[in-house]
Amino acid sequence: METKIGKKIFSGIAIGKIQFYKKSENVIARTKISDVGEEINRYEDAKKTAIEQLNDLYEKAVAEVGEANADIFSVHAMMLEDDDYNESVHNIISTQQVNAEYAAAKTGDNFAEIFSNMNDDYFKARAIDIKDITNRVISILCGNAQDNEIGDDPVILVADDLTPSETVQMDKSKLLAFVTKYGSANSHTAILARTMGIPALIGVDIDEEWNGKIGVVDGYEGQFVVDPDITVLEQFFKRKAADDEQKKLLQNLKGKENITKSGRKINLFANIGNPGDLVSVMENDAGGIGLFRSEFLYLESDHYPTEEEQFQAYKKVVETMGGRNVIIRTLDIGADKQVDYFKLDKEENPALGYRAIRICLTRPEIFKTQLRALFRASAYGNLAIMYPMIISVDEVVKIKEISKQVKDELTKEGIKIGNVEEGIMIETPAAALMSDELAKHVDFFSIGTNDLTQYTLAIDRQNAKLDCFYDAHHPALLRAIKMIIENAHKAGIWAGICGELGADTSLTQSFIDMGIDELSVSPGCILTVRKAIREAE
Repeated sequence: METKIGKKIFSGIAIGKIQFYKKSENVIARTKISDVGEEINRYEDAKKTAIEQLNDLYEKAVAEVGEANADIFSVHAMMLEDDDYNESVHNIISTQQVNAEYAAAKTGDNFAEIFSNMNDDYFKARAIDIKDITNRVISILCGNAQDNEIGDDPVILVADDLTPSETVQMDKSKLLAFVTKYGSANSHTAILARTMGIPALIGVDIDEEWNGKIGVVDGYEGQFVVDPDITVLEQFFKRKAADDEQKKLLQNLKGKENITKSGRKINLFANIGNPGDLVSVMENDAGGIGLFRSEFLYLESDHYPTEEEQFQAYKKVVETMGGRNVIIRTLDIGADKQVDYFKLDKEENPALGYRAIRICLTRPEIFKTQLRALFRASAYGNLAIMYPMIISVDEVVKIKEISKQVKDELTKEGIKIGNVEEGIMIETPAAALMSDELAKHVDFFSIGTNDLTQYTLAIDRQNAKLDCFYDAHHPALLRAIKMIIENAHKAGIWAGICGELGADTSLTQSFIDMGIDELSVSPGCILTVRKAIREAE
């Protein structure tokens, strides 16, 4: 028996035969060519075929994991159209007079290395995307089919790494879990694993000799047990049975109210990033949308989303929710969410830099376009607007002035506007400390615990080296949350939590004791949190 520790990506327990996944290797030789034009045409033809394959993968992924998660394949297609990438391939073919396979491989290695050396974990994770699109083109040039068959029987898949396309093309009914040596929690493959509900571990020191043996993936403890003895195996079977039963019981909570034993009702909403996530919201019986991350409309576009494009997205969400609350956060671009066409300067410390409301207030044309779309959509349901990264009353006053201008313009144009609440995210220590004053100017608070935690503790939450110091239950943070809620209630407004901490059921009772009015969590956590609320005093 052998036990390995990894980083858990998705919780759950999987028991089954281990299958070691080996990619089909493309043997690439550096070959001298005589006709540069013909070789460039070979590359362009392969690129065209690759884009067609990616479009097919997009359609498959939409059906399996939803539009928001399928967008990675649209992104891959866009990456293949990138001028810098293609110019590099063309240049290597032309200047070195070499074959397209070699030029593509060299370009892919160079670009992947650039991303790997970046400080930001999000961009580091993009290195695997570069490798994925490059391998696709090379396979086409070499005439090799990409085989992602994993056999007839359900298996625990073990691999050095898995690309998003490999993950999507596999038969999910045969995939119990996956374990990889490389990868990151921010990789698209990890995101897909969470969406598909597949237990997964990364960062495991793997061994090809495990192939064919029985394995256990413990996604709760981050353990991978290889060839367990009968006693250990029986223990895991009991845990899995209990886990499965718990998931079934949670389904019985659909349609039930979020009421504590003492009779206090807590609003329980969902966090989403795309209209495609609405399916999961409905399946998990969320009471509304507590956080719609509107920046994904910008991240998934190659241009500033127009007023009409934004309006249609917001309108779809509001209409689908049928009168239930929909709180939409204005764009939170910057920090780890960079968009090329915004042309933002590189910053030494982007988390503390030019981002979110700071962009909106200094580039009002972008802000007004979004506000016009939001207020137009408000006529179709119960829409509220939330402004991120606030640090002062002056910012809120300026926001309200711009908001009034937009509403006045729309009214003059004869466009109907709903009754829109306007609130702010409390995610900076400044906002927390000034929450008594800020509460006088807004309709609600939503506490963004992800940023509030890292700013309060002065710890980069994406820096794995600091995991041992990062304490989401730090007394200073909990004191701040309590103070924010109290100041909201003194001013007669409600307060909620939309950060990851809202789904931490070990704190549910504490939040209720503090007087929290609303919790907004990932759709998959709705029923678990509902259970915790109903069991709370």
